[in-house]
Amino acid sequence: MSALQRTRLSKVQNSVGRILAEGLVGPWWLTSLRLIALLFGFFSASVLAGSLSNVVPTRTITAFIAVGVCELHVLFRQVFCKNSVPLHWRLLDNLRIGFVYAVILEAFKVGS
Repeated sequence: MSALQRTRLSKVQNSVGRILAEGLVGPWWLTSLRLIALLFGFFSASVLAGSLSNVVPTRTITAFIAVGVCELHVLFRQVFCKNSVPLHWRLLDNLRIGFVYAVILEAFKVGS
C-alpha cells in the first residue's frame, strides 16, 4: 500500500517527476546539448534585447512579437510531430524556453 493516496495532486507530482527524470537521465551528450540550447536561447534574447534598445523605440511591441514567433514554434511542432518528438524539436524547445525566460527577465529589469 502506498503512503500517498491517488489524488490529483499526487498524479501531477508523479508526472512532473517523470518529465524531470526523462530530462536528466540519458547520455551526457544529450544533456549537454539540451543545456547548450537553453543557454544559447537565453544569450540570444539578451543580445537581441540589448541591441534593439537603441534601434527600436517600442521595445515592448518588439518583445511581444518575438515571443509570439517563439510560441508559433509550439503550434508547428504539434502539427508536424504527432507521436514522438525528435531531438531537433526538443533542442528548439530548449532554445525557445531560454529565449522567453530572457525576454521576461529583461522586462522585469526594465520595469514594463
